[in-house]
Amino acid sequence: MTRVARRVVGGDPAERSGRWPARARAVTIGSVPSWGSFSYAFGPVVALAVVLVLALVLRWASRRGGSVVAAPARPGPPEEYGMLVPIATPATAAEAARMEQRLAGSGIACTLATTTAGLRLMVWPGQADTARLLLADGRDG
Repeated sequence: MTRVARRVVGGDPAERSGRWPARARAVTIGSVPSWGSFSYAFGPVVALAVVLVLALVLRWASRRGGSVVAAPARPGPPEEYGMLVPIATPATAAEAARMEQRLAGSGIACTLATTTAGLRLMVWPGQADTARLLLADGRDG
């Protein structure tokens, strides 16, 4: 059911004091939808639904657990570094840097890992023997 909105046109402004003027006529402007007795509740229901949806989105976004930001790396035992093999145990970071430079200068890819047992210099299994010999020799390759 639709209601028709009307506007009063014409008449003397002095006669428009709360009642219809004698010479006024009603003009139809357009129709206004009517939802019956529930039309007063539509606005608050929509507002409540929007607030609930936003609350659910915020709860989902701020939950603990599956963060998209990477957590800092935790040290593990030397055996838990996949296929990498530990070949040396440097005492200091400076000694580890010298060992890394020596291996890199010889074309051997290496990784310095902080494990639960301390610093470990790790290489691929196929290069482990060559790297050990190079580090034991003490000369630049």
